[in-house]
Amino acid sequence: MIVGAYWGFRYYQKTQKAEEDFKKVGNMTILSSVFTNNSQIPEIYSCRGGSVSPPLEFLDVPANASSLALIMDDPDAPIGTFVHWVIYNMPPNTKGIEEHATPPGKMAPNSLGRASYTAPCPPSGTHRYFFKLYALDQNLTETEIEGKASLEKAMEGHIVAQSRLVGLFTYKEE
Repeated sequence: MIVGAYWGFRYYQKTQKAEEDFKKVGNMTILSSVFTNNSQIPEIYSCRGGSVSPPLEFLDVPANASSLALIMDDPDAPIGTFVHWVIYNMPPNTKGIEEHATPPGKMAPNSLGRASYTAPCPPSGTHRYFFKLYALDQNLTETEIEGKASLEKAMEGHIVAQSRLVGLFTYKEE
């Protein structure tokens, strides 16, 4: 019982930290036509389905943006935050990313070391998948970007707007 309470508390702490770490800036919005904020991501976009990336739409990108970046991660992973997708230097006029499409811009390695989309595949329970969109006042130097951490460092002081969309995926025993 104590172990279960400890892990429940740790999950609560991780949840609170993920919520506090991201504050919306500006009117920019990220949406998907296949799920709404804090709702279930359809199975086709998971490892249990087709492992295809979901369609995303970007609205109200500021006129002073020079590039866009997107990070998709799972703060509920048991080993710590798992990074699923890292994209940067997308043109500021990008309206979104189509389903299962190669996004414009450059991709950096995710937690599996792949410069690609890795579908949600939680080992158990319900996990949250954060799609975080950033509008930047410059393009980033490609040699600096080796993943999420280096992208976040390179973006410091250059974010003019940011928004996020949270999708949920629940592991179901077959």
